[in-house]
Amino acid sequence: LLIVGITVASFESPGPAERLQAIGSVRGLKPALKRAFSDHGEFESKKKPGHMDWLAAHKEPGQTFKQYVDSRPNLPFAGRKKLYIMPIGEFDPELAPSLEDLRVFTAAYFHPLEVKMAPPATGWQKKVRSRVHQVIGKKQLNSRDILAWMRSQLPGDAYAMLAVTMTDLYPDENWNFVFGQATIRNRVGVFSFARYHPQWMGEPAGEGTRELVLRRSAKVLTHEMGHMFGIRHCVHFECNMNGANHLAEADSTPMHLCPVCLRKLHHANRFDPVARYDLLNDFYRDQKLTAEFDWVTRRLTAIRTSQ
Repeated sequence: LLIVGITVASFESPGPAERLQAIGSVRGLKPALKRAFSDHGEFESKKKPGHMDWLAAHKEPGQTFKQYVDSRPNLPFAGRKKLYIMPIGEFDPELAPSLEDLRVFTAAYFHPLEVKMAPPATGWQKKVRSRVHQVIGKKQLNSRDILAWMRSQLPGDAYAMLAVTMTDLYPDENWNFVFGQATIRNRVGVFSFARYHPQWMGEPAGEGTRELVLRRSAKVLTHEMGHMFGIRHCVHFECNMNGANHLAEADSTPMHLCPVCLRKLHHANRFDPVARYDLLNDFYRDQKLTAEFDWVTRRLTAIRTSQ
């Protein structure tokens, strides 16, 4: 969940022993998996938050791999192994990322599960409250109302479904805005692309804007989908499952999952790490996301040489 916090919390960066304990023992695993769930310097420990960052505002204990397994999360099973993306409202091609590109990315990220585009949502307007933000003067939809409505829209063969919109979101009247929100048990989530284009802040588009909007959107989509696998916010490493309080903090988090969260996802869908990283690298290459392509290339080399 990505939201604006209002309280003050303290956080100390975890040490090597804490990070290893969070991953859990990898003894007995096949070499590729053992290497995929190990850190040989590829991952950065979660940094101490700045004054306005998520962990400065939210006290979170984190979730080890063992705690994840012990929580008995919802998992995909035969007959319920598809992920759905459902658009809500209008999508201006000048401002929004390609939904097909996001579908392809999500399919790579959650390989081997199938990802499908659901038809554009209808009938939600009477079920969802809205408001015009008093300061920014822009329309917002109530994210909790959307989640409640989505529960009846979940296809029978769906493991989970995410709604996406170009309208800003808010969870209740006491909140300024929310980037996205998801329910772990109900397997539905919603997030907004509204704030991801520079135009939101009155800035012009420039070289690299398409890649910037795609990166931001892809990151939050997979973050929210990760919650629906029962994966909670990560406090062990710099990771796509870190919470973020503002856009600059979200931009600073990586696209990849750390060893702890990657192992949780593997528990859920039993992917081949080489096949998954190959698919991600194809996407990063095609979309000219150079930093992500280079990181995954190094990771693939390390895993392949371990076999």
